[in-house]
Amino acid sequence: GTLQPDRAMLSTLSLTLSYQVGVPSGRAAIATRSAGGPAMMARTPLMAGNWKMNTDLDEAVALAKAVSAEADKASGVDVAVCVPSPFLIPVKEALAGGKVGLGAQDCHWEDAGAFTGAISTSMIKSVGSDYVLAGHSERRAVFGDSDADVNKKVLKILAGGLKAILCIGELKEERESGETFNVCATQLSEGLAGVDAAMMKDIVIAYEPVWAIG
Repeated sequence: GTLQPDRAMLSTLSLTLSYQVGVPSGRAAIATRSAGGPAMMARTPLMAGNWKMNTDLDEAVALAKAVSAEADKASGVDVAVCVPSPFLIPVKEALAGGKVGLGAQDCHWEDAGAFTGAISTSMIKSVGSDYVLAGHSERRAVFGDSDADVNKKVLKILAGGLKAILCIGELKEERESGETFNVCATQLSEGLAGVDAAMMKDIVIAYEPVWAIG
């Protein structure tokens, strides 16, 4: 059946880490890759850096090489970078031979069509990406992605043979009013609608409260 987040699960997800390697206001979430008690804790954490709308081509390639070199020294953690879509192919090439996975920052839930500026999961997979972000706070706040939109993206990402990084997190005013767990539980339950336990192996839950984003 559909997973229902509880307080213990949400507490386990409360992990964030600043990750600024030459990208203005860059951050990375250290996230668990499963949901549900012991299974969650047994999985390798993922450190995923979201480059947002930063870097030009040369900077992106140089940063990818630097991240790859540092990641090779790390143990006990998987690493990925979510880069601007124009740089997916050159960054993939720069990461070749290393342990860093490649991610896109967003996708559309349709296969193709008149959706100017959007990219499909098949496009993302065809250039060698491993991950796709869904529900990042800036997509929610700036571009109006609803929980229903996020859910459609998560399901499409999984159907496309990719791994989904589902982003959740509360606003400052929601934290101050004691609504953190309610907000995150809603984002989880609605974002994971139609997802069963077997599908969770391809989902990362990234918790980063909106008020902590630099």
